[in-house]
Amino acid sequence: MSQLNEKSIELEIPFQTSRIAEVVYDVLRVDKEPKRGGVAKVLSLTGNILTVKFSAQLTRQLRVSVNGFLEKLDLTLETVQLFGPPVSESYSHY
Repeated sequence: MSQLNEKSIELEIPFQTSRIAEVVYDVLRVDKEPKRGGVAKVLSLTGNILTVKFSAQLTRQLRVSVNGFLEKLDLTLETVQLFGPPVSESYSHY
């Protein structure tokens, strides 16, 4: 993707614990941006902070991608609240 006229946005999302942040990160990182969408998304996790960086040539592409991500984040957080925080300190079922 060309850097000329590229738009970008970075979100930092804090969580109560690093374990909850890890669960949310593991859920959201599997959803890749479609190649034809023209948006690059990079997720990273540091402690209890989830960082998401989006970049695209068009503002509309960026808006659609960020909106979709926030909807998935909201659903994930509702699920964590419904079932409660993770009981174990690690998840090793991969």
